[in-house]
Amino acid sequence: MIELDGRVALVTGGGRGVGRGIVEGFVAAGASVMTCGRTEPDDLPAGVAFTVADVRDAEQVDALVAATVERFGRLDVLINNAGGSPPADAATASPRFSTAIVALNLLAPLFCAQRANAVMQEQDEGGAIVNIASVSGIRPSPGTAAYGAAKAGLINLTQTLAVEWAPKVRVNAVTAGMILTEQAELFYGDEASVARVAATVPLGRMGEPSDVADACLFLSSPLARYVSGANLVVHGGGERPAYMDAAKNTSASD
Repeated sequence: MIELDGRVALVTGGGRGVGRGIVEGFVAAGASVMTCGRTEPDDLPAGVAFTVADVRDAEQVDALVAATVERFGRLDVLINNAGGSPPADAATASPRFSTAIVALNLLAPLFCAQRANAVMQEQDEGGAIVNIASVSGIRPSPGTAAYGAAKAGLINLTQTLAVEWAPKVRVNAVTAGMILTEQAELFYGDEASVARVAATVPLGRMGEPSDVADACLFLSSPLARYVSGANLVVHGGGERPAYMDAAKNTSASD
């Protein structure tokens, strides 16, 4: 197990889903944790601090980072987790919708990273930033075009910040695959549909929030002391190429 006793982590959007799993993972590793969201959840793990903040607003991000440092005295790890998008057809998505999705998934991580970096650069031990990206950013993303484009930008941003902010601050990305959360049915359908989707993953299951949390713990720990600018893909082996099943069906029909 990775131990982060004495470390302070800020996890954006940690009230549910993948963010909640990351918060729980850092608490279990001994870190002090601050999280945020637009509304405070009722059941955060004991000892986790919460600040109401919309991370798309740079001034609210300033207040969030200041609250973290005031509460714990330092900031060692930032996990840029807040993000997401409802399904939307690229041909008809409104400018307002697309702007909001890009702001949440690309600009907000940049705002948070800038403020965290300012703190970390003044610390003797620097710090680590982990951006939560998505497989939608490394393959076509039908139904969530703006989201996929923003996540692709986030991966590039990770590489750029890793160069600009070295050697004090390491910056990495975790590209998450299909993760089973309380919102899985919104994207994949009912329980039977989720099971069929899971069967397409080479490792035989969809990911759990804890799978993403463990990747974040590694990248935030001394074990990753020489890892920066990396994109750790956590997707269970990816997606089975469509041509394999098409070829099999063709052979069967012959």
